[in-house]
Amino acid sequence: MGWVLAITIMAFFISIIFSFISESILPNVPVLIGVIVLIVFILIGVLFDMIGVAVTAADEKPFHSMSAQKVRGARVAITLKRNADKVGSFCNDVIGDICGIISGSAGVMVALSLSESFGVEQVILSLLVTGLTAAFTIGGKALGKGVAIAKANMILYECSKVISYFYRPKRS
Repeated sequence: MGWVLAITIMAFFISIIFSFISESILPNVPVLIGVIVLIVFILIGVLFDMIGVAVTAADEKPFHSMSAQKVRGARVAITLKRNADKVGSFCNDVIGDICGIISGSAGVMVALSLSESFGVEQVILSLLVTGLTAAFTIGGKALGKGVAIAKANMILYECSKVISYFYRPKRS
């Protein structure tokens, strides 16, 4: 129960931060920058979805021998794998879903900006941008899941190397 409350509170604050970034940047930038911000939110969602799937699908055994050889990130990989349910929930449900929601609202802002810039009907642009946002998000996550399952250990290792610069788990 403690984990559920923690993840819920974390989701609340992360969504506020992402929304603030989106809503403070997008209304004041050229359309191209707005599209880039939208693409970044989609890519973050796809990347974190891949990490969540990879951690769940990875095999812990190779990381034990790497840890014995003191390979950077190996202990982090073991910790992540042993907490795959929580890591998956954070990556897929918190970051992935928040990025999906934020990219939807960012898409609406981009459509509004396009409509104002080019004098095209806002409803048509909103439908088009929303459809493209959903298609790229869903298509990216579908492609990413296949890659994450096939390359689970490599993705977990690369992610763990990055995390190891900020966090070092205790030896068990």
